[in-house]
Amino acid sequence: MQLDPLLAQIDPDGDIPPVDRWHPQQQGEMDLTIAADGRWIHEGAPIARPRLVRLLSTILRREPDGDYVLVTPVESQRIRVEDRPFLVVDAECEEDGQWWLTTNVGDRLALGEAHRLVLSETPAGEMVPEVPVRFGLSARLGRSVYYRLVEQAETRELGGGVLELGLTSQGIWQPLGRLEPDSRRDGEMPCR
Repeated sequence: MQLDPLLAQIDPDGDIPPVDRWHPQQQGEMDLTIAADGRWIHEGAPIARPRLVRLLSTILRREPDGDYVLVTPVESQRIRVEDRPFLVVDAECEEDGQWWLTTNVGDRLALGEAHRLVLSETPAGEMVPEVPVRFGLSARLGRSVYYRLVEQAETRELGGGVLELGLTSQGIWQPLGRLEPDSRRDGEMPCR
């Protein structure tokens, strides 16, 4: 499938469409992969236009079976996602302690009850936080953002000598990783 007919059905300056309410009969598969590093690759070539990636991200959703689809009112196209469809590329803390995350496709999320960090395994087997964005989609913390948050983190005792590293935003604990008793050597506390 070509992108142009799909994109012709979308308002590039509008709000995020209600893709959760669209259930088109016409279905297919598109040669589009969202790489673990955040690149969108169509027919073997990275999409170089950020505006196009943003536009496509607004019509993406995750199906109950775990598949990812680009969807419009008339058709849906399955795509491949290597890890999570989005990456958190920036984090900022306001004076009141509220943390805001920005994704590689321009979403801005307030860490709190609706957008909580959750530890999950990457394809490489590492435990790295992710945050829900919308329509079953989530964003993995980018490496530089992760380290920036770790610098601001505090620890909590989970029991059995296990410490959890995290921070609080909107009064909600946001986990960044766990520190096992056997992983602490000579005062070092590597995060897992």
